[in-house]
Amino acid sequence: MIYLLEDDDSIRDFVIYTLNSQGMEAKGFERPSAFWDACAEALPSLLLLDVMLPEEDGLTILKKLRADGKTARLPIILLTAKSTEYDKVLGLDGGADDYVAKPFGMMELLSRIRALLRRTETTEEQFRAGDLTVIPAKHIVRVGERDVTLTQKEYEMLCLLIRSKGKVFSREQLIESVWGYAFTGETRTVDVHVRTLRQKLGDAGECIETVRGYGYKIGETV
Repeated sequence: MIYLLEDDDSIRDFVIYTLNSQGMEAKGFERPSAFWDACAEALPSLLLLDVMLPEEDGLTILKKLRADGKTARLPIILLTAKSTEYDKVLGLDGGADDYVAKPFGMMELLSRIRALLRRTETTEEQFRAGDLTVIPAKHIVRVGERDVTLTQKEYEMLCLLIRSKGKVFSREQLIESVWGYAFTGETRTVDVHVRTLRQKLGDAGECIETVRGYGYKIGETV
């Protein structure tokens, strides 16, 4: 999933429409507050970030993302009308991976997005199970060429299972690892999350095997 934080409605709608038409799942946000709320639910695989924004500017957001361990290595492309050499240096030194000045052509933007994703994904630890690929450092979950958006708990559970292929985790172990020891709910919560996780993964969800009366695993041979 690609996130776009851009307060100009026409630019935001056009970019999101184009990305979706090219088979890239994308979601747009007008304000930083809505973007932060979305990140609390699921992190993107790449962020297109405008600099001039209401509430807080893009460079401040960039700094916060780079300071957070979960998003420190998130691929980020700045989109801004500020196109002087100083502005570009400021953005790149602040942690941006690339810089696209407005007005920009969509073909160029698409090319830069694909290039950045290729460059960052090839250097990251990846876990695979059939058509399913998980890249933890980038918070990427992909089935074939389709990015899948998960909740934080679904993502953490999937990472735990796919990192330890072949190992069976009991419901209690999953509760302790994903929800923490202070969790007071029922182990049935695990079953509910596994069911929704399988639904989101589609056919790839079959790699999550049920061990009757105990828990779940992803098989070593998948």
